[in-house]
Amino acid sequence: MTAQDMLATVDLGSNSFRLQICHNQNGHLQVVDSIKEMVRLAAGLDEQKNLDQSSQQRALDCLARFGERLRGFSPDQVRAVATNTFRVAKNISQFMPFAEAKLGFPIDIIAGREEARLIYTGVVHTLPPKGENMLVIDIGGGSTEFVIGHELQPAITESLSLGCVSYSMRFFPRGKINNKNFQAAVNSARAEIQRISVALKNIGWGYAIGTSGSARSIRDVIAAGDESIDAITAAQMQKIASRIITAGSTKKARLEGLKPDRLEVFAGGLAVMTAAFAELNIREMTITDAALRDGVFYDMIGRQLGDDMRNQTIADFQKRYHVDTIQAQRVATLAQMIFSHLTASISSDHPEQWQQYVRWGALLHEIGLDISHTGFHKHAAYILDQADMPGFSRKEQHILATLVLGQRGDLRKIAEFSQQEMLWLGILSLRLAVLFCRARQDIQIPVNHCDIHYHKNSHQLLISLDKEWLQHNPLTASALLQESVLWQKIGLQLEIKAI
Repeated sequence: MTAQDMLATVDLGSNSFRLQICHNQNGHLQVVDSIKEMVRLAAGLDEQKNLDQSSQQRALDCLARFGERLRGFSPDQVRAVATNTFRVAKNISQFMPFAEAKLGFPIDIIAGREEARLIYTGVVHTLPPKGENMLVIDIGGGSTEFVIGHELQPAITESLSLGCVSYSMRFFPRGKINNKNFQAAVNSARAEIQRISVALKNIGWGYAIGTSGSARSIRDVIAAGDESIDAITAAQMQKIASRIITAGSTKKARLEGLKPDRLEVFAGGLAVMTAAFAELNIREMTITDAALRDGVFYDMIGRQLGDDMRNQTIADFQKRYHVDTIQAQRVATLAQMIFSHLTASISSDHPEQWQQYVRWGALLHEIGLDISHTGFHKHAAYILDQADMPGFSRKEQHILATLVLGQRGDLRKIAEFSQQEMLWLGILSLRLAVLFCRARQDIQIPVNHCDIHYHKNSHQLLISLDKEWLQHNPLTASALLQESVLWQKIGLQLEIKAI
């Protein structure tokens, strides 16, 4: 077992934080270490959806402990993903730098449908295939994911804002449970699930799979009642609900098989699962231990083997928005070349990652043309920032959106050049590539008489081009001079020199 074969995932859920370390044996994962802490982050959201100080501190303390365990791991061996509470907290941008500093690694906030895809990836890699669609339901602390599929890529992914922590706090304050508030929780969840039930039923499924702590807790309570079970049913859940309602709280019901750390959130998860069974007409559900972290592991392995879901998403978006792929590749090739020149003398974290961002941004820079030629870069940026993009984190989508937004027009709409240097150099690379490729034809820039040099300390960029080439291409020469004016407004001195 070598250190290079170790992979680690950090799952920052709304209820619990988990660190899991596995040994990768040619695609087979052997768990080496696992740490779980009940942080209850969703419980720290106030009425304005801001995380309070105590919940932030609980999270930071946990991340510091995880960070100690991850010392010695390289960035390509670790992936940390954050889910619903990170998505909805309004003050999360102020919290994130502290969280990443404690952990020692970047944290990807993933969209709900991306979370659903990763959960499904974990399930489909750990359960034997049956040749028919399966419905996967994962009840988390703040959201519930629904997925249908039977192949490696799911047919549909959905995510709703209902979870065991949020519903327990909303409907069962101070842990008091009666028939009225339990039924109110079920009805509320059913109303949410109705939004997606038609789409799910239209695709259909042969069997249902439950993942996450809520599903496993329900299974454990049923199994502790001396029932030999392979699956859970609505009738069994109704018995549990009746016991809790009669007792007045989950704690007083003294449910065998229920772990102490699930007491406060069990009723909320039970209500959501009851609603899912009722609204989707589920007869029974098999429970699996596969979870989000498993999907993240297999996604990491895929990236290392060159099977990166993000590349498929880029290709899908090009097809969906009728992109001129020849022009997109032309721009991407030149943008990457320029970016390599600009960053040659700069020491930066993850330069290969930024090369990917520049390439992806170039491949999608014209998707807005499918909406309108006027302001197409703004349309493209909005799509990239807001659409579901399998494989991409929200931060990565925002980077692509910013790159594409900056491909043309006034640059002051973004920020000062002194901030986020790699992002700005990516924008500059894409912008110049778009400018040079304006004629939508292969261009011949004289390699022996072309030089691009960036002076980091003085924020100066010198582009030296062959004098005769500039005279032969007056439109490009004029556009380059206009560029120098626009870049000067945000603090970069761009000089065009004829040689």
